[in-house]
Parts: sequence; structure tokens; C-alpha cells
Amino acid sequence: MKNFDASKRILVTGGAGFLGSHLCETLLSQGHEVICADNFYTGRRSNIVHLLPNPYFEVIRHDICFPLYVEVDEIYNLACPASPVHYQSDPVQTTKTSIHGAINMLGLAKRLKVRILQASTSEVYGDPEIHPQTEDYWGHVNPIGRRSCYDEGKRCAETLFFDYHHQTGLQIKVARIFNTYGPRMYPNDGRVVSNFIIQALTGQDITVYGDGSQTRSFCYVDDLIDGLIRLMNSPKEFTGPVNLGNPNELTIRELAEKVIEMTGSSSKINWEPLPTDDPVRRRPDITLAKKNLDWQPGMNLAKGLEKTIAYFREFYLNS
Repeated sequence: MKNFDASKRILVTGGAGFLGSHLCETLLSQGHEVICADNFYTGRRSNIVHLLPNPYFEVIRHDICFPLYVEVDEIYNLACPASPVHYQSDPVQTTKTSIHGAINMLGLAKRLKVRILQASTSEVYGDPEIHPQTEDYWGHVNPIGRRSCYDEGKRCAETLFFDYHHQTGLQIKVARIFNTYGPRMYPNDGRVVSNFIIQALTGQDITVYGDGSQTRSFCYVDDLIDGLIRLMNSPKEFTGPVNLGNPNELTIRELAEKVIEMTGSSSKINWEPLPTDDPVRRRPDITLAKKNLDWQPGMNLAKGLEKTIAYFREFYLNS
């Protein structure tokens, strides 16, 4: 039975996306009412179709570049293309979504006097000159590169969140999300985990850029969602920004070899030139999350990859 005293009405922008759909699902399981707002540019109805029968779930087709008028108790702002393939295909719209979208959602939160969480990104650190990355590092970002629409858009969104907080007292939370993977990833969105799995399962050569020595850290989606909810529910004095990601680092070559092994694939590695402004190393320092949220990832990479590979086998290769 629903506990009306504890439940909230929560808005999730980008709620039909990879992370957004998992967040909506978890919030519903906790007894909340959820409004999912998505323009379905990269979000997919298939991600949320299983939630539609729930009477406490509502879907609104909406682009947050335009104002949205709803009555809610909390706002999670996740709306923005997050993979290089998608955000580089329309860089102007990506920047507008980050900045205009932030302004519109902050305006809504200010009117309603409710707490709002911004899904920022590790991309605000650019190609970092310190390792691992801590929240007090200002970053090393190219402001006019192919990735700048996303990197600088998210950096400006963080600025807007803190300006609203300082100027109006609005309760904000800012999460810097590092590489996340799991079921409902897009199969051809340029992300390394989904790319490698699809290529391995279909017998294609696995594309590795550069010499494969660049490193990444991969956080399973369930752990990441837990971190976002903990951040939203943390004391109001703790605004962030806070890193959410897995501090266990491995090279891209090691990941490719692991995926080939776990899928039983005969794929070979195909080496390609490193893309412009691609970070050489990326690993979060999560000391702040451990201290303030009592949070750290629990899923090991092998188990998480097993679940993700099973998802792609079922939903893309057997459909």
C-alpha cells in the first residue's frame, strides 16, 4: 500500500533515457509519484513502457528548452544528450538544452520552492591534468572543440545552479557523473561499453582508439542511481558538486579484451586514431561521496558486464 505521508511527486527530466528510466523505476519502487518529461530526442518509450501501467507514473512529451508548468516536490534534471554521437550531431541544441533547460528548471524550482538536482558530468574536467579528479579541480577543457557543446554546456549549467543558490537561496544538488553502464544503454551511441559489447556479439572487429592505454572507470547504473537519490536526500547544506562514479580504473584495451572473453567472441581489435580532445585518463576521487552520502559503488565490473551483455543479447540480437 502506498504511504502518502512519505511519498513525493517528483519530476524527472530526460526520464525516458538510459539513466532517467532507471531513476523513474527506482523512485516508483520507493512509493513516490513520478512525472517523466522527455522530448524523445534520445530517450525511448521502450525504456519506460513497463512503467506505464503504474497509476503513479505520468509521461509528458516536452523539450525543457521551453518552460514547463507542473506542481512537484522535487526535480531531477537529467535532460541532455550524453553520448558523443548524439550531442555532436546537433551541438547548438545540446548547448541550448544544457543552458536554457537549466534556466527553465531552476525557474520552476524557484517558483515551487523545491529542491532540484542537476545531473552534471565528469566532462567538466575535460582532459584532466590531475589524477584522480577531485571536485575542487577546475578542469582542462577546450572551449571551441567538437565536445565543447556538452562540456561547456554542463559547466555553464553548474554556474547557473550555484548562482541561483547564492542569489535566491534555492536548494540545489549537483552530481558529476562518471562513465556509467548497464541495461538500456543505446546500442550505437559511441559509448565504449555498448560499442564493444555489440561489436563482440555480432562478430565485428572491436574498435579501439589510439593505443588503448587511455583509462576509464565504469560505474554500474544501479549504483549510480543510488548515489543520485542519496544526494537528493542529503542535508540541504551539502550542495555538491560531488563525484559519482567507480574509482576502479582500467585501460580501454583491458576492457576490450574482457568483453571479448566474456562474450566468447572471435572478434579482433581494430586500432583507429584517437579522437580530438579525448581524455587520456579519467577516474573519480569519491572521498566526498563516501563522507557526505555514505556512498560507494558495490557492483564489480565482471558482474555488471555480465548483466549488460545479457541485456544486449535479449533485446537487440534476439528481437
